[in-house]
Amino acid sequence: MTQPFDSYRPPEGARPRTRQERRAARRSGDGGREEKMVPKVHFDSYYGTPVVKAPPWKSPIGIYLFLGGVAGGSSLLALGSQISGNAALRRTARLAAFGAAASGSLALIADLGRPERMLNMFRVFKLSSPMNMGSWILGSFGGTSALAALAEIDDLTQHWAPLPRRLRTLLHRVVSPAAGVAAGALGAPLAVYTAVLLGDTSNPVWNEVKDTLPVVFVSSASLASAGTAMVFTPTADAAPARFLALAGASADLYATHQMMEKADPVIEESLREGRSGTMLSLSEKCVAAGLVGTLLGARRSRKMAVASGLALMAGSALTRFGMLYAGLDSVKDPRCVIEPQKRRLRARQDAGTVHDSITTAR
Repeated sequence: MTQPFDSYRPPEGARPRTRQERRAARRSGDGGREEKMVPKVHFDSYYGTPVVKAPPWKSPIGIYLFLGGVAGGSSLLALGSQISGNAALRRTARLAAFGAAASGSLALIADLGRPERMLNMFRVFKLSSPMNMGSWILGSFGGTSALAALAEIDDLTQHWAPLPRRLRTLLHRVVSPAAGVAAGALGAPLAVYTAVLLGDTSNPVWNEVKDTLPVVFVSSASLASAGTAMVFTPTADAAPARFLALAGASADLYATHQMMEKADPVIEESLREGRSGTMLSLSEKCVAAGLVGTLLGARRSRKMAVASGLALMAGSALTRFGMLYAGLDSVKDPRCVIEPQKRRLRARQDAGTVHDSITTAR
């Protein structure tokens, strides 16, 4: 029996080909549009390669990021102790600043592969290059922190390797105080320049959080240096370090929250998931534990001071490694590159910004 025309249904999955078939399809309520024969594309690479090239950085760079924060913050603690006359805290902070700067430089050289590559960074002086300026800051800080620490080393070794009296007087009264001031002045730039360097790249995560990352790194450096001082300084002399720990922990928790809130949804997802998300989550827990321990018991208990200091140092290290791995992992996901770009383009179009050769009208 012939099927009535008005009740015609094309076979499932078939495309209406004739005018009559399309008309019958419209009457039957299936929309009458031709079905797409090409499946929806899931974009996962650009001709088999990532959209953005990943930086060739490995774990030594994470060590360098952490130790740079320790060195920068410790130099500021040392300068404050030098001015206030707190000899015990000054000694700890100076030795920590020099030791962290030297160890961080070794980690950086290890990542570069060949030591001479480090020297190549000093061939020019370019204010517009965060990497070049960071190299000069690191080199200058290393020299000044070494001279400041030399006086503390002399105090520790004077019984079995004393310096000549005049040289010792010159070192303690002129060289070391001047070097301590210079290292303190370079401490803040050393602690923050790595955040500027990361934000200046095309990496989707680091570039997205470039406005909030410097605050995160500065507060993280405060945690690292204050925690180090609390571990190695007698409790009676560590009051400035405890104050810095409280301020740094509060700022770190707030800055990290703001960084997450202001980031693009896809970037925020990268910061909360995977190995970087695990590290950043653990970092917040360590910082919160260090904050509570410092506030409640670090002033009276040496054990609590050490435990709180170690928690703050761990929180700082996890923050640096978490941000490093978040950037390295994000280049493997094209969504982190494409979707934020589309949203920024749409926002510029809605704002009517079409005069910069980047955005065109809809």
